[in-house]
Parts: sequence; C-alpha cells; structure tokens
Amino acid sequence: MLYTCPNNLPHARLGVVAAKRFAPRAVTRNTIKRITRELFRTTGLPAIDCVVRLSRPVNSKDGPATTAKLKAELRVELTRLFSAQARIGRPTALPSAPPPPP
Repeated sequence: MLYTCPNNLPHARLGVVAAKRFAPRAVTRNTIKRITRELFRTTGLPAIDCVVRLSRPVNSKDGPATTAKLKAELRVELTRLFSAQARIGRPTALPSAPPPPP
C-alpha cells in the first residue's frame, strides 16, 4: 500500500514499513526496503511524502528468503504505485493563451 500526503518541500520523501508479521525474515525485509528506495529515486515524484507499507504476507520462514519472482513482483507493484503518483502530481498542460491583439 502507498500512502501519500503533499509536503512543502522541493522534493519527495519516503518511509517504508516492512512488518515482521508480513515478512518474517530480515533478508526479505531489507530486500523490500532496498528495491523500494531504488524505485523511489528513479521515479520523478512531485513534492509529496510517501509511506509504503506491506498489506499482505510476502513469504514465510519455510521457503527461501528472497527469490527473483518476489523481486520482480515487488518491482511491478511499486512501479505501478509510484507511476500513478507521478502522473497525479504533474501539472496539467494548459492551452496556450491567444496572442495579444496588435
């Protein structure tokens, strides 16, 4: 989940919440945070505060801590969330004003 709020700074800020109950292994939580920060830096976001929070379990202790599939799914979801905010925050193009009369 992505929560946003406008801020008065010239840049966007990020917070990441990776709860232990949704990602029981520290390796998984660190991977989630690393990928989130990477995509946040590469997406041109307006001046907003963003908080990314896991809303469902991503894996359990019995499987591998991280997989290529998990990383790919995470990238797709975060790209979708950040792209939506980048589109919302951009000023819309206004039609040009007619030239002043001579």
